[in-house]
Amino acid sequence: MAFMEKPPAGKVLLDDTVPLTAQIEASQSLHSHTEYIIRVQRGVSAENSWQIVRRYSDFDLLNNSLQISTLSLPLPPKKLIGNMEREFIAERQKGLQAYLDVITTHHILSNCELVKKFLDPNSYSVNYTEIALQHVSMFFRSEPKWEVVEPLKDIGWRIRKKYFLMKMKNQPKERLMLSWADLGPDKYLSDKDLQYAVKLLSSCSHPYIYKITFATANESSALVIRPFSEKGTLKDLIYKAKPKDPFLKKYCNPKKIQGLELQQIKTYGRQILEVLKFLHEKGFPYGHLHSANVMLDGDTCKLLDLENSLLGLPSFYRSYFSQFRKINTLEGVDVHCFGHLLYEMTYGRPPDTIPVDSFPPAPSVFVVSVLESILTCEAMKNGMPTVSRLLQMPLFSDVLLTNSEKPQFKIPTKLKEALKTSKECIEKRLTEEQKLIHQHRRLTRAQSHHGSEEEKKKRKILARKKSKRSAYESGEEHSAKYSNSNNSGSGASSPLTSPSSPTPPSTAAMVCFHLF
Repeated sequence: MAFMEKPPAGKVLLDDTVPLTAQIEASQSLHSHTEYIIRVQRGVSAENSWQIVRRYSDFDLLNNSLQISTLSLPLPPKKLIGNMEREFIAERQKGLQAYLDVITTHHILSNCELVKKFLDPNSYSVNYTEIALQHVSMFFRSEPKWEVVEPLKDIGWRIRKKYFLMKMKNQPKERLMLSWADLGPDKYLSDKDLQYAVKLLSSCSHPYIYKITFATANESSALVIRPFSEKGTLKDLIYKAKPKDPFLKKYCNPKKIQGLELQQIKTYGRQILEVLKFLHEKGFPYGHLHSANVMLDGDTCKLLDLENSLLGLPSFYRSYFSQFRKINTLEGVDVHCFGHLLYEMTYGRPPDTIPVDSFPPAPSVFVVSVLESILTCEAMKNGMPTVSRLLQMPLFSDVLLTNSEKPQFKIPTKLKEALKTSKECIEKRLTEEQKLIHQHRRLTRAQSHHGSEEEKKKRKILARKKSKRSAYESGEEHSAKYSNSNNSGSGASSPLTSPSSPTPPSTAAMVCFHLF
C-alpha cells in the first residue's frame, strides 16, 4: 500500500553526516555593517565547497537558537560603538572563527538542522516537518483508524526524520509513535524489495527488539508506527532526560554526569550483543546502534530503528568510524558503535575523542578491557573484535538472561540475497569514503611536513650544497677550457666569460682557485 498519491521517486543522495568545515576568508565593511565571507566545505574534497556571506547578526540569531542546548558557546559579544573599526573587525573575525570551529566539531551540534541551514542553505532550505505532515496526512486518508495527537518536535537528531505522537481511534488511551523518513544515500534495495522488507518488520519478534505495530514504504520515504514509551530510551536514562524534549536540550549538556551501575552495564550490554548476533546471523544489516536507539522496557533493552538500514540512512557515528579503514563491515560498525554505547553507560557521557588514549576509573577492570578492545588506537589499527568474541569476554559471559521468548524473524531466501547485496553496497560506499579520507590525510601530513620549520632548514642546507656543487663543476669546466686555450699556442688569453653573460661571483672564485 502506497501512502502517497504522487511520490517523488528516488532517494536523497546527500549524506547529512559528512562533516562541514567553515573558514572565514575575508570581511567587507559596508555602509552600516560588516559582512564575513565564509568558505564552507563538505568532507575532504576542496571541490565540494562554496561561499556564504554572513553578518554578525546572523551569528547572533543562530546562537540564540542554539541556547536550547544550554552549552556555553564562544560567540564574541555585541558592540554598539566602534564596531566598524578595522582592529575590532579583525578581532571579531578571530572570535567568529573560533565559534565556527566549535559548532562544526561538536558531534550533536554539527549534525543539527540549525547549523546545517546556516552553513549550507541551498541543501537545507526545505521545511521537512511540513513535508512529513503531508505524507502522514495522505497515509491517514487510507488508514482512518489512526489519529495524530501532536508532533514530537526535534526529539531525534536526523534532519529528514520526523516524529508524531498518535493514537488509534478505538483505543484512545494507548499512545503510539509514528516516524517518517526520507530514503537515504545507502538505499540499494529495489523499491519492490524495500516495500516488502519494511512490511516484514512488524512480523519480527525478539525479546530485545522493540515491537513495530505497522510499517510501510514507497519510492521516496517510509512510515513506521510503534508503541510510545513514557520512560524513554537508554540515553534518556543515562542523561536523566524527558523523552519528549528536543534532542539538543536532552543530550548536549547534561546537568549531572553519572554512569550506570555495574550490573546494569553487564545486563544491558549482554542483551544488546545478543540481538546484534541474532541480526547478523539472519543476514539483516543494522549499523545504527547508539543509546537513543535502545528502548527500555523494565530491565530489558530493546533495539529500535531496524528500518534505518533498509531505508539507506547513514549512521549516527559515521563521521567517527569513516576515519578508520579497518572498520569496513557492518558488523565492525556495530561493534564500534557498541564501544561508544558502553563508554556512555560507564561514564555517563560520550568519549571526548576517538580513539581514546586512556580511560577514567571504571566500576570493573573488565569494562575497561572491553573498551580497550574497541576504542583505542591499537583497536582501530587492528580492527574490531567480533560480536561473538565480545560475548565471551568476562564482563558479559557470566550474565544470566531470564527472558524465555523465542525469537522469530523469517526472511525469504530471495529477500536475503537482496539484503546481502545491499549490505555489500553499503560497505563498498563506506570503504570508498574511507579511502578518500585516508588519501587526504596523507596529503595533508605531507604538506604539513613540507612546510615545517625543520623541513625548511633541511631544504636550505640541501640548496646550499647543490649550489656549491654546481659552482665547483662550473669551475672545473672553465679550467679545462683555459688549459686547452694555452695548449693551442696562442699568445693571447681567451676571456673567461662573455660580456653578455658575466660569471657569477661564486663561479669566478672557483675559477681563480684553479688558476692559481
